Amino acid sequence: MEYKNLLIETFDNITKLKVNREKALNALNPETIEELEMFLDQLQESKETKVLIITGAGEKSFIAGADITSFVNKNPITIRPFVLKLQSTLNKLEDLPIPVIAQINGYCLGGGLELALACDLRIASEKALLGQPEIKLGIIPGAGGTQRLSRIVGKGIAKEIIFLGENISAQRAYELGIVNRVVSAEELNQFVLKIAKKITEGPSFALNMAKEAINRGPEMSLLDGIRLELDLFTLCFSHEDMNEGVDAFLNKRKANFK
Repeated sequence: MEYKNLLIETFDNITKLKVNREKALNALNPETIEELEMFLDQLQESKETKVLIITGAGEKSFIAGADITSFVNKNPITIRPFVLKLQSTLNKLEDLPIPVIAQINGYCLGGGLELALACDLRIASEKALLGQPEIKLGIIPGAGGTQRLSRIVGKGIAKEIIFLGENISAQRAYELGIVNRVVSAEELNQFVLKIAKKITEGPSFALNMAKEAINRGPEMSLLDGIRLELDLFTLCFSHEDMNEGVDAFLNKRKANFK
């Protein structure tokens, strides 16, 4: 399918999505959000893609936030559909059964950080800047920023980032646990591809079960989370990859997962 604001490339069981609004620092306008949701719906049916990488066009910006021009002359009634659409799209992103990597190549602000937080792994260029600057517009994060960020860094740090609205460096984001790795801008693409390729060699079904357990468990009590883990663990025994993994381990060979 042809998209106006997205560039899609699939190779070696990896799909790379690039938000392609470089002149607008890849900001998310309604059309881009609609395209992103359509793409995610299609990806749900894909048997070819085992890992999704999301990044932004150019070297300056991952996603600089929601397109602020979309806020002009809006009231609580008219802005609500825009934010609900972005929320539902990021929920679909988080719920994808495959691992998703945010390749943060520059500004990762507002809705851009909210999108990155909905991904499973976040790899950042050392030049990247991250933040939730909405408070400077007299508003708050509206697409999961107050919720996903606080679950990653804790309430105190989340309040500091959101109350001040200031950008933080990639290194500071790494120290806070917001990003998994920080690499040089020159190494970023190859480093992310290396991580993605390694994931594609793993068992897709078990990766899906692990993602489900990690995403859903914190919403439950500890005992309920452990029971969820048990249920998903035992489901792995229904898949041929389990037999392949055990046999490969016992025979000291590399597993060939389906």
